[in-house]
Amino acid sequence: MPVSRACGSSQRILAALLGAAMLTPALALEDDAPSGKELAQAVFDRPDGDDLVTRGTMTLTGERSRDRVRESFEYRLDGEDGESWSLIRFTSPANIEDTALLVHNHPDGESDQWLYLPAADRVRRVSGDNRGSSFVQSDLYFEDLEDRRPEEDEHQLIGTDTYGGQEVWLLESKPVEADNSTYSRRLRWIDPDTLVELRIDLYRGGEDPIKRLEVQEIEKIDGYWTVTHSTMSHLQQGTQTVLEVDDTRYDQGLPQDLFTSRVLSNPSRERPFRP
Repeated sequence: MPVSRACGSSQRILAALLGAAMLTPALALEDDAPSGKELAQAVFDRPDGDDLVTRGTMTLTGERSRDRVRESFEYRLDGEDGESWSLIRFTSPANIEDTALLVHNHPDGESDQWLYLPAADRVRRVSGDNRGSSFVQSDLYFEDLEDRRPEEDEHQLIGTDTYGGQEVWLLESKPVEADNSTYSRRLRWIDPDTLVELRIDLYRGGEDPIKRLEVQEIEKIDGYWTVTHSTMSHLQQGTQTVLEVDDTRYDQGLPQDLFTSRVLSNPSRERPFRP
């Protein structure tokens, strides 16, 4: 499966080696290589605008089920000192229309989440016990939708690897506190030029990953490298969730009061900011 990197009208195709068995062993580090902690911080600090709104689709696939396509808008706002907010709103099909998730990421690494279910016309808080549960029957967990700060993990730069026809950094991250994450380990393939994580293997104990995030396409939009096509695979269940971004709008000056439980149950408030 190719990985595409587009910038303006130019585009080059990378032949991605996505199977774990096809990966070459990690290469030796150079003397001037960053530490694991430095690389993790650089990835976290990668420029991505003060706010962002995207329109896209989520496609749920499985060997024994029909594809289910869901359309949505996602809003993000970065505050000061590491605080941030995100809001995901589904617009179709009818059985999930107006369902929404609000995430508030705090500077200390803690996150709060609220889910709006239009059928019940109620907003409920997502408990910490549900962080490892499926988000709207997809292969994404609620934890996958949070920002994870670098200081929450211990990082080790294992080396470099050849991925998609280019050399990338291979970074291993483990929670400082075991009960602070659904995952026991993250293994990340990082493009040194863009600092985009091209692949993430997610472990829940054991030697084999349970899930894998793969980036198929990135594009430079308004000066920011943006993931426009990616896939989360549940390796044990044999299912996939394909995420595609169709339209993007950076730095509109989104108001902070857009990210409240009151707006969560009132989609009309956010519509003027949609692409």
